[in-house]
Amino acid sequence: MSLIPSFFGSCRSNILDPFSLEIWDPFKDFPFSLESQFAKENSTLVNTHVDWKETRESHVFKVDLPGLNKEEVKVEVEDDRVLQITGERKMEKEEKKDIWHRVERNSGKFLRRFRLLENAKMDQIKASMEYGVLTVTVPKVEVKKPDVKSIEISG
Repeated sequence: MSLIPSFFGSCRSNILDPFSLEIWDPFKDFPFSLESQFAKENSTLVNTHVDWKETRESHVFKVDLPGLNKEEVKVEVEDDRVLQITGERKMEKEEKKDIWHRVERNSGKFLRRFRLLENAKMDQIKASMEYGVLTVTVPKVEVKKPDVKSIEISG
């Protein structure tokens, strides 16, 4: 029996109790399990890594998409200022004679969206893909410095 009272309702186990033999599952009452198809399809959403840097000339996005080719990826501009990168990594076909020991690579659809800043030239976006890395370059509008005119103070 646990010496530490449960903070999670009537459950006798406690995640803070080192002597508890039960493991508290925070997702046990959810309508889907972590192994459900929903979770498998959306797992890639979380794991599509993107770097976004801003240089003097442009915004540069680098997206890691190992194993995909450019036909499996779509780059779009939505609502004038939203850069959207989508695609799908297909699951490898299982054959009855194969014995799988481990499956860690994600499969399913992915979607990443970025609201671009006002200085982006939306009509000049370029995208390229090399060695599983998608590079999207969004040139920037040259920000014109305001003309400053000195006013002499009389008095």
